[in-house]
Amino acid sequence: MPAAPSERTPRDCTIADALEIVGDRWSLLIVRELFYRQQRFTEIVRNTGAPRDIAAARLRKLVDHGVIAREQYSERPPRYEYRLTRAGRDLSPVLLTLKRWGHEHVRHGDDPVRFDHTCGHEFVAEVHCTACGDPLGSGQLKLQDPPA
Repeated sequence: MPAAPSERTPRDCTIADALEIVGDRWSLLIVRELFYRQQRFTEIVRNTGAPRDIAAARLRKLVDHGVIAREQYSERPPRYEYRLTRAGRDLSPVLLTLKRWGHEHVRHGDDPVRFDHTCGHEFVAEVHCTACGDPLGSGQLKLQDPPA
């Protein structure tokens, strides 16, 4: 007999773990702004549209979890800049593939922010296998049996 809904435990999942830290709109938009080199609180608030109190709370959370670092640039009054840590920079493929998905499935037409790769062509994010280099296509993944 299946367990009642109240008796079920959530799936142990690294996606859920990551979403605990960066899984809300404002956190990802803050990381986006830092990725776009907007490092000051006022720039982050302006470009994300986040209310100041929410932006401050998300910045603290991202600092606490090592996604960003806070550095003072003025003593009087005290002012800070924020920079991506390695963990924060490692979110760039997530943001870029989310950006591609949004362009293809939500916003049709011109993309307001585009990137050029050093090869001279427009950069479009793509997930690929690190072993063989093939891009990920439909039906190519097989879920492994969970460890016993």
